[in-house]
Amino acid sequence: MNAALPLPMDVRLMNLTTALLVCGLLLACAAAALGWALRSPTFAIEQITVTGDTAHNSAASLRAGVAPRLSGNFFTLDLAATQAAFQSVPWVRHAAVQREFPNRLTVRLQEHVPVARWGDDDTHLVNDAGEVFEVGGADEDDDGMPTLIGPDGQAAQVLAMHRLLDPLVRPLDRRIAQLQLQSRGHWRAEMDQGGVIELGQGAPEELAARLTQFVGTVREVAARHQRAVDALESADLRHAGGYALRLRGVSTVRADGAAQR
Repeated sequence: MNAALPLPMDVRLMNLTTALLVCGLLLACAAAALGWALRSPTFAIEQITVTGDTAHNSAASLRAGVAPRLSGNFFTLDLAATQAAFQSVPWVRHAAVQREFPNRLTVRLQEHVPVARWGDDDTHLVNDAGEVFEVGGADEDDDGMPTLIGPDGQAAQVLAMHRLLDPLVRPLDRRIAQLQLQSRGHWRAEMDQGGVIELGQGAPEELAARLTQFVGTVREVAARHQRAVDALESADLRHAGGYALRLRGVSTVRADGAAQR
């Protein structure tokens, strides 16, 4: 049996050249097809479907506001930039963006759930995760919300403290309308029906213990001076073993279970 003779060099070179030409032709065709796809109006984004939370932004207004900021077609659209564009709209916390062949986008929105105001203006709110977000202005639904004040980046801490302390004043038929984290870690609360409580510094459980003691005894102390809790102007809980109380027309310091005038 004869072994196959090797192909001559010129034949091998011809075969290699042919293979290279075919590969080049295929690549050129693929590049031409890709270029056509990138330029073809068939794949231009023509429909944006918005689902999810749209209580504060209608789907139509979102499309009208965001669509002009988008560039590219189905293949070239930057999804991260598109997501950022939707998330820059007031009230939008998260946007999930998906392509749908050949020329559609689907956007699912999650809005912020506001639980408090942040700061002294009406343009910033705190959501239920302790995140600060900006809105265009006051909203009718914000009227019953407390106001939280504190250093930048501390909204989650102030919200957690409000959630801890607010239920403690309910026996007085009060709510904490404003809670402020001041410099050096001092806490200050304002009641919804008037009255300021200086809580001082300390761990959350320490502040809760001081406020619990105050709520449990303030009616008795006020009654000794012929006053009701409605007469509360201020209370200072930073005293060791007691608190200082100011009622309308009366100043007292309660220490070791005694009220002093």
